[in-house]
Amino acid sequence: MAITAALVKELRDRTGAGMMECKKALVETDGDVDAAIESMRKSGLAKADKKSGRVAAEGIIAVHISEDGKQAIMIEINSETDFVSKGDDFKGFVETVKQTAAKESPDSIEALLAAKTDSGDTVEETCKALVAKIGEKVEVRRLEKIAGDNMVTSYLHGDRIGVLVELKGGDAELGKDLAMHVAASKPLYVKADEVEQQVLDKEKEIFSAQAKESGKPDNIIEKMVEGRLRKYLSEITLMGQAFVKDPDQTVEKLLSSKSAEVLSFVRLEVGEGIEKKTENFADEVMAQVKG
Repeated sequence: MAITAALVKELRDRTGAGMMECKKALVETDGDVDAAIESMRKSGLAKADKKSGRVAAEGIIAVHISEDGKQAIMIEINSETDFVSKGDDFKGFVETVKQTAAKESPDSIEALLAAKTDSGDTVEETCKALVAKIGEKVEVRRLEKIAGDNMVTSYLHGDRIGVLVELKGGDAELGKDLAMHVAASKPLYVKADEVEQQVLDKEKEIFSAQAKESGKPDNIIEKMVEGRLRKYLSEITLMGQAFVKDPDQTVEKLLSSKSAEVLSFVRLEVGEGIEKKTENFADEVMAQVKG
């Protein structure tokens, strides 16, 4: 059967795949569009599996907050290149995942991947179809959820940094200010008593070794270590940090003045913890061409 331009266009419209890939699939199925779609879906899954070992450190942070403001879900979705993460196909996938998460309220990445989208496919199946279409790895990497009886506020810095703050007392404006602070200042804990003892012991050991080099008496060294430990705790805890919008007061004093309390927070940044490859744009394009 002759493979006409109209057949190729129909298959492209239905799959979003490239012209040459559509033509090849139609040749293999003797012009049967439905059979070609099935064949492309199967090969697409194989392509997705093949790309699963590649590094995906670009992407988008997406946030959904329930109408009552007491439940929030934040998701990190990654691609290999910044070019893809800015494309309509990737952004459309992110929106689909966010809406699915809003509807199903999953508690884990595994539950989110297994959740059904409005199209009837699971998030995982939809992700693999996107990989087959765009030709690079896409990963739904992390999910954070806060749900309870208190207000949850959020802040997105572009689409690369996202923060959720669970606030007791206060108001939405305070919550957003605190979320912006967390985005900028990167605290690791809410307050000092949350810091693990092994972390404190390790830092104390380091500070002690540094202080002993001063040659000062032990009682002075002890005070030096205590001072450095207090400074360290003020840097890594939200309560101890100077508030970014008013550095003359700590976040703890700000909250006290508003009769409010931060119960928890979550901060995600695209690609953190992933060892990125260094490639120039020409190399990226060549890698795409080679598939």
